[in-house]
Amino acid sequence: METEESAETAGPEYVLHLYITGATPNSTRAVRNITDICEQYLKGRYELLVVDIYQQPQLAQQDQIIAAPTLVKKKPGLTRWLVGDLSDRSRVLKVLGVPFDASTL
Repeated sequence: METEESAETAGPEYVLHLYITGATPNSTRAVRNITDICEQYLKGRYELLVVDIYQQPQLAQQDQIIAAPTLVKKKPGLTRWLVGDLSDRSRVLKVLGVPFDASTL
């Protein structure tokens, strides 16, 4: 039986990296959209790292980022990439593997 303490030390269920290019409108929108989605559907179960590829190009190179904004889902399951401002919630949730009711979007 897993205790509450061991669940907390196990780390987040979802690990996401969002690659952006400075404070452009698309980057700002992507940060806002993924933050809203995570807080609504993954609250307390995610880790979100926002990386500005101008400031940390080596991280973008490691994840083979060729466009921004790009969301990389590291955990759970297979690594998945999603390019764009993340405004299509149903698409983002599908990539993340999060069950949702389309009528509530």
